[in-house]
Amino acid sequence: MERKSVACAVVGAAGRMGKRICELVSTSEALRLAGATERPDFPRLGETLQQALGSVAANVRLVGRLDEISDPFDVIIDFTFPAISMETVRFASRTKKAAVIGSTGFSGDEMEEIKKLSRAFPCVLAPNMSVGVNTLFKLVREVALILGDEFDAEVVEAHHRTKKDAPSGTALKIAQILAQAYGRDLTQVGVYQRKGFIGERTKEEIGIQTIRGGDIVGDHTVLFCGQGERLELIHRAHSRDTFAHGALRAALWVIDKPNGLYDMQDVLGLK
Repeated sequence: MERKSVACAVVGAAGRMGKRICELVSTSEALRLAGATERPDFPRLGETLQQALGSVAANVRLVGRLDEISDPFDVIIDFTFPAISMETVRFASRTKKAAVIGSTGFSGDEMEEIKKLSRAFPCVLAPNMSVGVNTLFKLVREVALILGDEFDAEVVEAHHRTKKDAPSGTALKIAQILAQAYGRDLTQVGVYQRKGFIGERTKEEIGIQTIRGGDIVGDHTVLFCGQGERLELIHRAHSRDTFAHGALRAALWVIDKPNGLYDMQDVLGLK
């Protein structure tokens, strides 16, 4: 029997990523837009997405909370901020709905709560859902293991001027991969800024540097600097569609999975 389309609820539908995800879901054959939310004070709540957002050809009404969505849905997609995404995770845990979370900037305590709550539902949480970036994650680990600690590792990320968290979740993920490959504790060796007379770079430190400006979608560079040579791994995102398509892929993948916390490495079969 042919499988029916997967019904999605999108949190933060008027945001940059939320709007694009709604647009892509509404034109997908495999996915169906069942509902969408925005913050409770959003001025166009109650209108259809077509009325409120214009470019989304859907008659789904925009509501303030997931439990106000009347049409049944299979999976929640959330690219917002930690405070909002934590409410999404708690809702998913109560209702046993699958979820795809693309927000970044979670605290250590929030991550622990997500891990605990995801025992009740399947959840894909990833700082970056791009296929290219997740390939980069795999390559970073392999290069670090090959080159060893004779090469200094540095991460540089650049994003648009309105991005609120720094460093990016992707840069932090890269730094964590490096630390694990080297057997180091990132909380002890991560260096996030350099200024003044700081002395020589230590052999153990991992630098994570941030650039903000203009409309940069997302650039990440990993430098392995040795004596007489340097290797660079670079990923540049030219469109947010890169992340949106990854989120849709994750939504289709996660609904059949056992409860637990997954990432895009699982979705793409890179582990």
